Amino acid sequence: MIEMRRYAIKQISVFLENKPGRLARLAEAIIDADVNILALNIAEAGDFGIVRMLVNNPKIAYEELQKKGFTVSSIDVIGIKIKNEPGVLHKIAKVLGDANINIDYAYAYSGNSDAYLILRVSNLNEAISNIEKIGLELMDESVFG
Repeated sequence: MIEMRRYAIKQISVFLENKPGRLARLAEAIIDADVNILALNIAEAGDFGIVRMLVNNPKIAYEELQKKGFTVSSIDVIGIKIKNEPGVLHKIAKVLGDANINIDYAYAYSGNSDAYLILRVSNLNEAISNIEKIGLELMDESVFG
């Protein structure tokens, strides 16, 4: 019998106001806890959003965020190693759907051997300018066709 619990990954979710500086405050709390963010998703809903993270030490991250006044929760998720090729999502969604298992949400981005942080911002041109100023490489729109 397969030990199912070994495949449960703790995800940290933080309820956050959708205002300038709030994400920086969250990121600072993660730095203070000496925790590394391995995956990140932000879903906005008007004035608030949910930041979902996979981190290298979820227990410490949870405790530090709670201590600093954030509304935080922890939930089990699964991670599936997949090939970067057409049809993989269908295969997973079909097998789960056929088993009457709903996918509440998902997040991922693969760009060959590189990882990318995708952001929606309030002022695209200013964001691009500021990212270029700190010497980071931006993705070219041609990557998506």
